[in-house]
Amino acid sequence: MLLLPPILQAEPQGIAVATKKPENMDFESALAELESLVSQLEDGDLSLEQALKSFERGVQLVRAGQHRLAHAEQQVQMLLQQEGEERLVAFNSGQEER
Repeated sequence: MLLLPPILQAEPQGIAVATKKPENMDFESALAELESLVSQLEDGDLSLEQALKSFERGVQLVRAGQHRLAHAEQQVQMLLQQEGEERLVAFNSGQEER
């Protein structure tokens, strides 16, 4: 029996399908799913339709990951650019944390 992370479930052909939106996943989970998708695509055993779905999901995961990384970088920059003062400033991106 194939064990999949909780964010994935198997289709009848044994291909993993995502069950969470990338923007609702933590960075590490999204990266793990992306690595799994890349591995499946590299194996070349997917039908064209399955490969396209996997590719589309991968693009969504990459975009969400890039957004999270940019957000983290912005937070670090804010912490380091306090005119030499060692104080923390709350970061508000206009979106609530998920």
